[in-house]
Amino acid sequence: MNNFTEVISFYLSDYHAMEELKPMYFCLFLIIYITIVAENVALICLVYHEKTLHEPMYFLLCNLAVNGLYGSTALLPAVLSNILSLSHEISLSFCQTQIYAIHTYACTEFTILAVMSYDRYVAVCHPLHYHAIMSQSVVKLIVFTWLYPMLAFLIVLIFTLQLQFCERTIEQLYCSNYLLVKLACTDTSIVNIVGLLSAALYTLPQLIMIFYSYAHILRICVLSFNKSKLKALRTCTPHLLAVINYSIGCFFEIAQSRFNISHLPYQSKLFLSLYFLIFPPILNPVIYGLNIQLVRVQLLRLFSRKSRQVTNDGAKRAFAH
Repeated sequence: MNNFTEVISFYLSDYHAMEELKPMYFCLFLIIYITIVAENVALICLVYHEKTLHEPMYFLLCNLAVNGLYGSTALLPAVLSNILSLSHEISLSFCQTQIYAIHTYACTEFTILAVMSYDRYVAVCHPLHYHAIMSQSVVKLIVFTWLYPMLAFLIVLIFTLQLQFCERTIEQLYCSNYLLVKLACTDTSIVNIVGLLSAALYTLPQLIMIFYSYAHILRICVLSFNKSKLKALRTCTPHLLAVINYSIGCFFEIAQSRFNISHLPYQSKLFLSLYFLIFPPILNPVIYGLNIQLVRVQLLRLFSRKSRQVTNDGAKRAFAH
């Protein structure tokens, strides 16, 4: 009997292991989500309010923060809802929407990091022309970082939408395109080919841009004096840390989805599957906040200003009484 048309929802099996510690997991993910939102919104507000931060690099950093909010919101509210749910099911339409959001988050993150590497290349290799080059192109680059991933993954999703399913168990906390395609009853060879081609389409150009930028930055460092080398390295350190953090997340995602890791403890599998969706959004504001002196200074100034305002308001109220 052919029953693939009856699959209208999927069971997310990884939530079953949370049943005994449901309150703990719910509080943990809620704290993580609140932290991500607070950090990234604070960074965006800081750049918006402080005129001294109205530079191309900080506009790109804001886009990185917005994408972090986008990716974590595609995941964590649904995780919180499913932890409290008794059925741990997700509808087909919501699953497809989540796939699109999570995959475009991942591609957009990598694209923004690639554009930021170009920004660092211009800053280090052409410092005198930095503002002239980046001020003219930053808006176009920002539009590119969002449109390119959205359109690139849409091609894959269109093919996935044509599939029919006869299995409904997804062994993860969220929907991913790879796991959904594995549940299809129909032939998926074309979808797999399109998926591979699209993966190359939205990773190779970014890799080329990053390697090209840092090859030139490295050449400048080799030819420069020690003080110039240190300045160049200090300028690129936050971006390099962000790229390394994101790359670790991608490696973990590929490892847990493509290889058999059933022998690992549940917490380890959970960590591997969620790293690229949680740690870049939660660590990027910290990496840039701690490494970029201008952000540190403005952040301390902003908090000290608010602290003085609270003190003054308290003194006024006390005087009025």
